[in-house]
Amino acid sequence: MTDSTSSIPASLAAQWGITIVPTQIKINQFTRAEHNVPKDVLVRALEGDMDVSTSAPDPAGFQWAYEQQAARGADEVVSVHISARQSETCDIARKTAAYSPVPVHVVDSGTTGMSLGFAVLAAARVAGAGGGPRRVMEALARRLEGSAELIYVDTLEYLRKGGRIGAAAALIGSALSLKPLLTMKNGQVAPLDRAMGTERALRKLVERAIKKADGRPVDIAIEHFGAEDRAQRLADRVRSRLPGAREITFTEVSSTIGVHVGPGAVGITVSPA
Repeated sequence: MTDSTSSIPASLAAQWGITIVPTQIKINQFTRAEHNVPKDVLVRALEGDMDVSTSAPDPAGFQWAYEQQAARGADEVVSVHISARQSETCDIARKTAAYSPVPVHVVDSGTTGMSLGFAVLAAARVAGAGGGPRRVMEALARRLEGSAELIYVDTLEYLRKGGRIGAAAALIGSALSLKPLLTMKNGQVAPLDRAMGTERALRKLVERAIKKADGRPVDIAIEHFGAEDRAQRLADRVRSRLPGAREITFTEVSSTIGVHVGPGAVGITVSPA
């Protein structure tokens, strides 16, 4: 099990039997599970400066999911989630696990996005091959240890509003033409680099991804929020520069992540295979 910030495409989640518990989005006074908030509605709300915020999954969603896993024959559950420094999701998962009909191992991934997603997919493959909880969690740890989130945002304003800006707050006040590049470090958003203008920033993002791959077999995810054309151009660059990538996944990030990075954001996940 994981939460929706893992950004795993629905087809892959279904293929590998991964249960995804949705985080929640609030627009003005209405709170909904993120999959019930259309992306175009969310983008308009953000661009219209409406009151938009996010929260961890409803505890009832966890309880239902654990019960469903047990009903399907699970002996134990591995429940892997967004960094505890970014969300209360792990805490809620642990509290709800006390009432689960089967033992639950809750794992704080220390990250989010497809760094979390690729780790969960690797763990699901181990489980599908008959691996027990210990082997599943070992697979998780291996993938999480070397994975990196490399993120471009048009503005830091959405991260500032959502209180998720972390060490990247040091970049606030830069000239508008200086575009920030971000990463996840110690469970929080952190500054990676900056560049003059969007195109230079995206070139730097690709260079950082190549450096991180370091000639090793890697899985790559190209992620975006309301920026499909920009992300497609980024994907074309990455494919030409990293022809040895084992897998390249193109996906729109979780809407919960989108609330904090804002429309126009794109990212590259590098996950050593």
